[in-house]
Amino acid sequence: MRRRRTLAGDAGDSGEINLTPMLDVVFIMLIFFIVTTSFIKESGVEIDRPESSAASPRPDAQLMVAITPEGAVWVDGEPVDVHRVGNAVAALVSDEGGVVIQADRESTTGLLIEVMDRIRQAGVDNVAVAATRGAS
Repeated sequence: MRRRRTLAGDAGDSGEINLTPMLDVVFIMLIFFIVTTSFIKESGVEIDRPESSAASPRPDAQLMVAITPEGAVWVDGEPVDVHRVGNAVAALVSDEGGVVIQADRESTTGLLIEVMDRIRQAGVDNVAVAATRGAS
């Protein structure tokens, strides 16, 4: 005995939802968000930056240097000796690139000045100190 399909059975097959256009739109949106996302460069350690009412964003920063409260200096996520920080930064920065030093609120000013001097002696002139924008 052969069974025949009824007309009601054929109507159920044509009522399916085609998900291909929706998946295409979702993938295009995913690509758009990935391409337009700005990735923030981090120094590799947690820094509590001081506040300043005159702080302004520096999008041209090519490299982050961090100074921890204990006096450790980190360049591009790696710990570096204070005496070698200039050479390490000069090797990673191009001629037009800038360096942002993220000094912790509890770090000493003398160490910050020493790191800035060593970076400038290595030939990098575009050096800035990071701060969070505070209401004053």
